[in-house]
Amino acid sequence: MKRDTEQFHYSIDVVEPLYRGFYQMDQMTVTHQRFDGGSQTISRELMDRHDAVCVLLVDIGRRAVVLIEQFRVGTLQDANPWQIELVAGLIDKDEEPEAVARREAIEEAGVDIGRVHSISRYWPSSGGSNERIHLFVGEVDSHQASGIHGLAEEGEDIRVLSVPFAEAYGWVRDNVVNNAAAIIALQWLQLNETSLCDRWA
Repeated sequence: MKRDTEQFHYSIDVVEPLYRGFYQMDQMTVTHQRFDGGSQTISRELMDRHDAVCVLLVDIGRRAVVLIEQFRVGTLQDANPWQIELVAGLIDKDEEPEAVARREAIEEAGVDIGRVHSISRYWPSSGGSNERIHLFVGEVDSHQASGIHGLAEEGEDIRVLSVPFAEAYGWVRDNVVNNAAAIIALQWLQLNETSLCDRWA
């Protein structure tokens, strides 16, 4: 279905800064057109965040993915706040997303990426944040993937995991992997495993 968005209109009426730090938060007052043809004005807090890159590291020859595990303060309410994730990082000014993927793979997993394929660009929490995720799959040699990595000055303590495809798919099914980027990427790989392996064989 093709979406016709030209018929919809909105205006940003007021932007009130609420917080300025590593992240920023604004109070937004926006008037937008309704589906019934009318209009309404809403007030929302918006977390202003840099776009981010996430990359699923794949070793086609060994049929394995390279994932990372690290402590996440946002999951303290979970029984286990250590998350199994993709390599990821924020995009600095004038940086290309693929370059971020390559940089972060070295910093967080100690591996170099070969070929890269774009999976998707998506908004992980558009109700309250303007962050956009650039999601990739990247070719690596998982023999190089082990140990503890991360930048000490950023408080990173990252363990590297090399996991067979089938086991990683099971981790999604069993809620061992329970963050959006990793779920999306692993389900994409499960759907596209054959074509990706043929392409990168």
